[in-house]
Amino acid sequence: MVRAYTQEYVYKHPWERVTSASWRKFVDPENKRILSHILDVDTLNRKLDPESGKLYTTRAITVHTPGPWFISKIIGQDICHCVESTVVDGQSRSMQLSSQNISLQKFVEVVEKIRYDPHPDNPNEWTICRQETSIRIKPLSALASMAEKVEQRCAERFVQNSAKGREVMERICKYLEAESRGISL
Repeated sequence: MVRAYTQEYVYKHPWERVTSASWRKFVDPENKRILSHILDVDTLNRKLDPESGKLYTTRAITVHTPGPWFISKIIGQDICHCVESTVVDGQSRSMQLSSQNISLQKFVEVVEKIRYDPHPDNPNEWTICRQETSIRIKPLSALASMAEKVEQRCAERFVQNSAKGREVMERICKYLEAESRGISL
């Protein structure tokens, strides 16, 4: 069974500011407390395609194992390694992120896709964020009801962490707005 959910969020900030905030989300030391599930982020590759003008980035992200605490005990590991691929198209003003775990794949598979685009109702001032996440617990397929409960708990944790991420993004956007006006916060 797969637990999937989608979320949409409107940032009342221009696309350029929101995408700048996205790059700063994990590296800002003030966010460590809020995003405590993120342990480490490393840029593995960054390439600007001279023909299309698109920026391609790959990052390694280390997180605390998602889901209930007893899952960590069962699998004997409390961290999970993920790969995030990002494509930024400045011409069309689109940023697409795709993340997937590369460790613990025998037990759980998590795929997250996020897209930032100018909001159709106010493209110069607002940005719409669309997030899709799917979670599949693998070894518990014989115990479908337990697998379903674990997937639900993982999904709840991802929703909570997404809210924390939006909180951080809003704070960074406000900081960037103040910075662009020459105001110190």
